Amino acid sequence: MAKTPTDIASLARSHTRTAIRTLAQIMKQPEAPYAARVAAAEALLDRGWGKPKQSHEAEISHRYVVEIPPLLSNEEWQEKYSSSSSPLIDLKMIRP
Repeated sequence: MAKTPTDIASLARSHTRTAIRTLAQIMKQPEAPYAARVAAAEALLDRGWGKPKQSHEAEISHRYVVEIPPLLSNEEWQEKYSSSSSPLIDLKMIRP
């Protein structure tokens, strides 16, 4: 019978102490290849402190122009929108 992901995770976690000790031993061993020592150190730091946040930079080349209609005085607004036949939004002012 195949093990469920929960069983596998639990089994893997049962080896946490041994794995941490092994990583620490590799990191401290001067005869170990440099790449192995660095990888072990990174693994320990990532598990102890979390992986460093990654930042992404991008240049945005799009520019948007927003046209704002001129403000109306209170009297102009009442005149324009008080009649029930006028729409609340002047569709002539909206451009595609």
